[in-house]
Amino acid sequence: MMMGGGGGHPGVFVLNKNTKREQGRKAQLTNIAAGKTVASIVRTTLGPKAMLKMLLDPMGGIVMTNDGNAILREIDVTHPAAKNMIELSRAQDEEVGDGTTSVIILAGEMLGVAEPLLEKKLHPTLIVSGYMQALDDALKELRSIAYEIDINSPEAVREVVRGAIDTKFSSRWGPLISDMAIKATKTVCIEKADGRKEIDIKRYAKVEKISGGELSECEVLDGVMFNKDITHPRMRRIIKKPRVVLLDCPLEYKKGESQTNVEITKESDWEKLLQQEEDEMKKVCDDIIRVKPDVVITEKGVSDLAQHFLLKANISVIRRIRKTDNNRISRVTGAHICNRTEELTEAMVGSKCGLFQVKKIGDEYFTFMTECEDPKACSVILRGASRDVLNEVERNLQDAFCVARNIILEPRMLPGGGATEMELAARLKEKAKGIPGTRQFAYRAVADALEVIPRSLAHNCGADVIRIMTDLRARHAVSGGVNWGIDGTKGVVADVKALGIMDTFAVKQQTLKTAVEAAAMLLRIDDIISGISKKKRGDGPQQPAHDQDETFGDARDG
Repeated sequence: MMMGGGGGHPGVFVLNKNTKREQGRKAQLTNIAAGKTVASIVRTTLGPKAMLKMLLDPMGGIVMTNDGNAILREIDVTHPAAKNMIELSRAQDEEVGDGTTSVIILAGEMLGVAEPLLEKKLHPTLIVSGYMQALDDALKELRSIAYEIDINSPEAVREVVRGAIDTKFSSRWGPLISDMAIKATKTVCIEKADGRKEIDIKRYAKVEKISGGELSECEVLDGVMFNKDITHPRMRRIIKKPRVVLLDCPLEYKKGESQTNVEITKESDWEKLLQQEEDEMKKVCDDIIRVKPDVVITEKGVSDLAQHFLLKANISVIRRIRKTDNNRISRVTGAHICNRTEELTEAMVGSKCGLFQVKKIGDEYFTFMTECEDPKACSVILRGASRDVLNEVERNLQDAFCVARNIILEPRMLPGGGATEMELAARLKEKAKGIPGTRQFAYRAVADALEVIPRSLAHNCGADVIRIMTDLRARHAVSGGVNWGIDGTKGVVADVKALGIMDTFAVKQQTLKTAVEAAAMLLRIDDIISGISKKKRGDGPQQPAHDQDETFGDARDG
């Protein structure tokens, strides 16, 4: 880029020669094209007759899914606007857990409808202010369309979760997945003193995938299970009403931190050293035996000697369990995790578990702690023929968890099947007539963009798109037509409320907000500068090796 030097001076080079720069209209149009391309990838995965996508990840593994977020997560893009779009589906997934496909399609369409407005020489800030006004009005209308639901009626909650899961791969197994999701979510729901509800599914509802068996064998335990066996074959494998002690200290003699040298002059001193280790261990075991537990579970190692003392006291021991599993066990048994054996008291022993059992499934041993009274954590066991099936069912289950959580936290519903979007579009078009000036075009564009959801639904189930859209527009133009949407399995216009096709209010609200705000942000970009410095041109920036390995929580624990 050259700066013109006035008065006959030579120009000054400000930017590097390798810098690519797109300005003004061109930058906006490339951003719009990138947004539409990303949306076109996932457009066919919307609705009950959705197609699956098959992706090869960089490691050579195969991912088969129709979950918008899972697809976009695997795709490697270079365009900055496309990266921004992919970020949207991740934000949506973390925030409400559902609607990841809708948000991308909607954002792509919001950008698409802005293109003719830019051609008409409308200024981007005008378009954005029209978008924002439309978003505010749409959110107000959403609240007026929404209706409350009774979360204490299992049938009503099941209807909603079914509505969200029926578009997925696991819909073949009927209510199985949705019932599991509702049971798990209700298990981990804790009501705080101030009436707030806290539902931490990620930490306390662990999904265990075991290959083999039938999908109908999936279940939610009234307790937890983990992939560990007892440390000694003679310990008890089945204990009714066990007293459980949880430790996070090792039951073995501590080694020196660094290399430790001990010089011994007499042979008897060596024996004394060994004897002292033994006495220490005996003391630790006596502390444990004092509270009379049946099961001892520790996050660290257990030495042979400690096993011997505990076996004599008829105590089963499980060692090297993950921190996260230990937290779950503590929630179901009522035991406190103890850091030092000297501090063990009767109050720290958990006695809420009804059955401790070690079973062999396939080639591995699993420990089950079930029949717990009022458990606040649970394990969800998934069985299935192959790993791919299990992974897809797990992804569907995560979506079902999120829907169940949203509905317990905010029990308001909207009609699904594109009905809400059509109603919003009809109401916004009506309101657009009262908006002065050129902002009206942008406002109306949002209404047109909202129709992309029912249009994609109709397209994906092979219906006659134009007929269905005209029919829907006519029905939503008259008052009282809120519940007319598309029955995605048959591809006909239907009353979606009667069919039980629902969406949660939280998801719809988040989808609208995210899509419109993202489109508005991308439209305000009028300059894209991509400079590549000389150092990085060779082989891309090198990241330090350890940065990439750092993960958090369960992933790191095991």
